[in-house]
This record gives sequence, C-alpha cells and structure tokens, in this order.
Amino acid sequence: MSLHTSTIHELSAKLKNREISSVELTESVFARIASVEDRLRSYITLCRESALAEAKRADERLKSGDDSPLLGVPIALKDIFLTDGVLTTCASKILGNFVPPYDGTAVARLKAGGAVIVGKTNMDEFAMGSSTENSAFAVTRNPWNVERVPGGSSGGSAAAVAADECIAALGTDTGGSIRQPAACCGIVGLKPTYGRVSRYGVIAFASSLDQVGPMTKDTTDCALVLEAIAGHDPADSTSVPAPVPAYAKSLDGKVKGLRAGIPKQFFIPGMQREVEQTVKDAIRKLAQEGVEIVEVSLPHTEYAVAVYYVIATAEASSNLARYDGMRYGYRAPAEDLAETYFKTRQEGFGPEVKRRIMLGTYALSAGYYDAYYLKAQKVRALIKRDFEEAFQKCDVIVGPTAPTTAFKVGAKTADPLEMYLSDIFTISVNLAGLPGLSLPCGFDSENMPIGLQIIGKHFDEATMLRLAYAYEQATEWHKKKPKLS
Repeated sequence: MSLHTSTIHELSAKLKNREISSVELTESVFARIASVEDRLRSYITLCRESALAEAKRADERLKSGDDSPLLGVPIALKDIFLTDGVLTTCASKILGNFVPPYDGTAVARLKAGGAVIVGKTNMDEFAMGSSTENSAFAVTRNPWNVERVPGGSSGGSAAAVAADECIAALGTDTGGSIRQPAACCGIVGLKPTYGRVSRYGVIAFASSLDQVGPMTKDTTDCALVLEAIAGHDPADSTSVPAPVPAYAKSLDGKVKGLRAGIPKQFFIPGMQREVEQTVKDAIRKLAQEGVEIVEVSLPHTEYAVAVYYVIATAEASSNLARYDGMRYGYRAPAEDLAETYFKTRQEGFGPEVKRRIMLGTYALSAGYYDAYYLKAQKVRALIKRDFEEAFQKCDVIVGPTAPTTAFKVGAKTADPLEMYLSDIFTISVNLAGLPGLSLPCGFDSENMPIGLQIIGKHFDEATMLRLAYAYEQATEWHKKKPKLS
C-alpha cells in the first residue's frame, strides 16, 4: 500500500516507530501529485522545497521522541489561509501577486504540531461558489469523475484529499463550503461551531458565517486535525475561550440511546431520489446501532438560502471594499485615482464576486437596509430558534449534506440560483453558528459519492464525531477510493 493512501493515524504510528520517515512520506505525496494533478487541478501553488525542509525538521523531532499526532504529516491548505512567504491568492486575479508576511493562526498551529505544508489548493474565488468553477486560475475536477465538479468553495482541498494528493487539508465553510465538497468527493469534512477555530489570517468573505475546519479521509483524522487547530485566540474577537476536548478520545463507538433528529424539511421535492434513499438507509443503519430516531421540524429552513444571500453578500461587500489596488494585490494601469479604483476592481474580480458585491451593496444601501438586511437578520434569529427547539428533543440532527451528487462541469454556471440551491441543507447551520459534519454514506448509480450530514449542538463537536465514527465502523464507504490510475 502506497504511503500517500494512508490516514493520519496510520502514518503517525509508523512515523513514531521509525518504520517510515516524513521525507519518504512527503516524497510519496509529491509523486502522487505529479501523476494526477494535470487531470484534477487541485492546487494553485505547490511548496515542494519548503515541504521537504519541514519534513526533515519533523524527522529530527521524531528522533527526539516528540509524539504530536500531526508531526511529519503532509497537509494542504485552501488558498484562503495566509501563509508566511507563500503566494496566497484566494483564487482571484486581484490577489494574484500577494505574498503574506505572516501565518494565520490555524496555519501556525498546524506548523507548531509539525505538519508539513504541501501547497495551497484551488477554490472558488473569495470562497464564493459551490463548484470550484469560479477560480481565476483553473477549474478543479472531481477525482471520481473528471467530467464532474468537486463541489465548492473548498473543492481543491476536497479533491486533493480524495485523490490522495495530501493526507488531510484545511478548508473554510461559510454556507457549506467544507461539507458540500466533502460530500461530492466522498471524504469527511467538518465545520466547527462559530468561534471554535480562529479566523485570524483567513481572508474574509462573510465574517459572521466563515469558519475554518478539517477535510480528511476518515473521522479519526478529522478529530485529530480539529484538536490541533481549535482553541481560543486573542487575535480573533469572535474566538470563544472554551476548553478544547480530546476529540479523538471520544471516538468509542458508543451511541446506544443517542437521539438523532430527522427534519422533514431536509427531504424535499426535487432532490435526487438516490440521495434521499441512501441517506434514509444510513439513518436506518444508525437505528440498528442503537441510535434513537426522532422526527423534528425546522420550519424556517425554506428561507435559509434567501437570508444567507442577503447577509453573506452584505458582509462580502463590506469586506471586499479593501481590494482597491492601493496597498497590495493587483493594480490596473490608469490615469487618476478614481480610474485606478474602477479599473482595478473591474479587472481584478471575477463575475460571481462582482455579482455578490453588487447584491450586498444594494442590500445595505439607504432605503433598502431595513427591507433586506435587517429583515434577514430577524429571520436568521428564527432559524437559530428552530434549531434550539429541535435540540430539546434530540442530541444531533441527521440528514443529507446536499440535494444531489456532484453535477457536471458547466451544468449550472448559467443559472446562479440553481447553483445556490446546492447548499440548501448546509446554509442554515452557518446562520445558526452550529457545528456540522459530512461523511460518505453511499454512491449513486453513476458511482458518485453521497454525503450524510450530522449537525450538533453549539460546541458539541465530540458527540457529532462519536456518531460519525460509529457509523464509519459499521460501514465501508470511507474506504472506497476513486479509480485514478
């Protein structure tokens, strides 16, 4: 078995026992990238030289008896994380030459744990999209079928993990951008509770929704990465000073008596029949494992997409105002200051980013603020209350991650509204600030992965992970690999 196909916990044991070296492992990952990357386009930037230097340092730490779980393990970063001395573009022309002078907190924590940073993965520009087709550099392809999208906006990270081009990756999730591509690519993706992981050094899209999380080959790896990056950070005012549990130790498979709520609003007309059937089969499997299944209602779910596209675009309009060609990034040649602003933003941003900036600016403009933004915030409070009431009857909520499996490249680019509906089951989790996880639960007739979503109470990632682990132990879905030669 090739080293790059293994999980963090398998490799960690081999590294500690000196059966393999981090340099060997890193070389194996780069050999894999060389063999499949031209078909997938998972990466924007590769860091081979610095990765091998980090691997050598990791081997020295391993010799001294350091047993950090991520020590010497090659990990990829979505190109939204500031990385000291490494090109960080957010998949946008406007940041095409931006090299940050420091690491974001999540990156710094991975490095402190001895992780080897392989490179920066492709994404939808400024994390705006559900297909990784909105990148200024390339369209990433799904390893299960290169005619299909990998999901988005963390599609490069999802494809890289699924295709064994790294051992794990970090993504960000604003409305489903970790969970939806995880479902499309048949891996595990976790969006933590808002405030659980620092956003410092993450290029902002919508600040009240963005959250950093792991994308991994199985649940155990997910727990290990989350443990490494979670925790309070004084540099992020939204970071919560709550203790970080030993997530990996909570994976005991004991779920008898755990109550799983099934919202009827998560099974809707128009969703792919095979997705509905497979998710219902997964719920029956949980029941066989001793999980108590209860019906719950989330009545305001139907408004979630509309609310999200008012709040997220308003925050994006504000956050992206800083890209004007003055301090960093792309600057268009122009005659005067006003023309510099206009041309830089016109040439630097792609069509989806421009669409969202305009939507958000409109929603915040005089005369429309109360009608749109304020009303959206009120409905957001109702969506949060729906979850609070549902959680009085259950410990977790279970349903599909996405209404369909991965669609064909180009299938939805002409219809932004249809594209936005790809995140219909994930968006409300961000609006409520809750943790959510997607893991593989089967395949459709075209052999495309289907994701099961588990939603937890605030700061109760441990229960979510425990249930995911129990399901994983009872099934084989997470062991299936795409047939890329």
